[in-house]
Amino acid sequence: MDFKDLILQLSERVVKLKGSISTEEATKTSLVLPFLQALGYDFFNPLEVIPEYTCDVGIKKGEKVDYAICKDSAPIILIECKHWEQDLTLHDNQLIRYFSVSNVKFGVLTNGIIYRFYSDLSQPNKMDEKPFLEIDFSNLNINLIDELKKFHKTYFDLDNILSSANELKYLGEFKSILVKEFSSPSEEFVTLLSRKVYDGRITQKLLDLFTPLVRKSIENHINDVFNERLKKALKSETSDEENQTKKEVQEKKKTELPEGVVYMSEDGKIVTTQEELEGFYIVLSILRSRIDPKRIVYRDSQSFFSILVDDTNRKLVCRLYFNNPENKQISFIGEDKKEVKYKIQTLNDIFNYSEQLNTAIGKYID
Repeated sequence: MDFKDLILQLSERVVKLKGSISTEEATKTSLVLPFLQALGYDFFNPLEVIPEYTCDVGIKKGEKVDYAICKDSAPIILIECKHWEQDLTLHDNQLIRYFSVSNVKFGVLTNGIIYRFYSDLSQPNKMDEKPFLEIDFSNLNINLIDELKKFHKTYFDLDNILSSANELKYLGEFKSILVKEFSSPSEEFVTLLSRKVYDGRITQKLLDLFTPLVRKSIENHINDVFNERLKKALKSETSDEENQTKKEVQEKKKTELPEGVVYMSEDGKIVTTQEELEGFYIVLSILRSRIDPKRIVYRDSQSFFSILVDDTNRKLVCRLYFNNPENKQISFIGEDKKEVKYKIQTLNDIFNYSEQLNTAIGKYID
C-alpha cells in the first residue's frame, strides 16, 4: 500500500473511532500512534520514538513532551498531544516552551485529528506563532499528502522540508488574505481594483457602489474557473474503455426498450443535449468515490433524462428535466415511491443535492 492510500485509510479510521475515545491516553493509542506508524516510525523502538521526552523549561525541571521522533539518536520532531475534542489553539504555548529549549526544527501539536506542524522560520530557535502545515483527518486535503510524506522516515530531509515549509507558510498566509478578501472585500482591495477601471477620484460613494460589484465579479470568476476545470477533468478521465462501455450500453438499449421509454436513435427522435451530458458527468463526479463509475449509466427519453445504476430502471439514481430552459428540475424517488422534483437554476446546483444522490445509490452498493 502506498503512502497516499495509507493516509486515506487512516483518515477513515479517525472518523470512525473518534466518538469512542474518551481520554487523552486513548487518543494517543488509537489515533496518534497509528499516525506515527504511517510515517514509518517504530514506536516500540526508543531509538526512533521516545514517549514522555524530558524538556527542562527554565526553573521547571522534568517537563515532558508526549513524543520525540529521533534520527541518528537525536530528536528531530517534538509532538504534543491532546484529547481529540480539545481546541488546539488553547495549547500551542505549551509546545512553544518545549521547542525553545530543544534543538529540534519541527514541533507538532495534535489532538489525533488535526496535526499542526511548526518550525522557526521567522526567528531562529523561536517557534512560529502559526503552523506552516495543517493536516485535518476529518476533512483531508489530498493535495497536502505529498507535503506530509516529506516527514516520513524514509524521505525525511531537513533542508528540503524547511524549504517547503517556508513556501507553505507564505502560501497559507496569502490564501487566508484572498479568502477574506473574496468573501468580504476590504476598502483597500476595492480601491486597488477601482483604480484599474476608473480614472476619476475614488470617493466613499463610489466604493459603496463598487464593493458589491467586486464581490459579484469574484463569484462569477470562481464559477467560470470551476466549470472549465470540471469539463476538462471529466473529458480527460473518459478513457477508451469507458467509451466502449457506453457504446455497448447504447447497443443494448436498442434491443431492450422498457415500456414507455424511447432511446436516442439514428433517426433523431431523441436528442441528448450537451447540457444533459454535463449533468450526467457532474452526478458521476459526485458518486465516483463510492461506486464504480462504470456501473452508472444514463438513458434519455422524450420527457426526462434518467441516471441509473447497472443499466436498470429498478436502480434509479435521479432524473433530469432539462427540456424546458425556464424550468429545469432534478428529481428523486422518495421512500413512499413517489417522485420528488426540485427546481435548479444552473448545472452547479446539482452539487447541492449530493446528499440525496449518495442516499439514492446507498442501497445499490455491493
